[in-house]
Amino acid sequence: MKGNMNNMMKQMQKMQKKMMQAQDELHEMSFEASAGGGMVTITANGKKEITDIAIKEEVVDPDDIEMLQDLIIAATNDVLKQIDDKTNQQMGQFTKGLNMPGMF
Repeated sequence: MKGNMNNMMKQMQKMQKKMMQAQDELHEMSFEASAGGGMVTITANGKKEITDIAIKEEVVDPDDIEMLQDLIIAATNDVLKQIDDKTNQQMGQFTKGLNMPGMF
């Protein structure tokens, strides 16, 4: 019985190390999304930190600030969804089959 427990602990440690490596890889990834046919482009890393915002000059209209705001929101939500999807895909392999609510 003690041998089984030691073996299981080693497997858990190995899985934890793989999870940390996968999480580090995710954090280093770059994600990009655009809205308005490329008028607004948002870039973020896997930590959900916005690293760049590119706005084409022709979309900046002082009389229509709401449109620009909507484009920024749409591109930001899209890039955050991409990060969530990639995180679920990459980290989900570790929680597959485990009934653990709140895990990825």
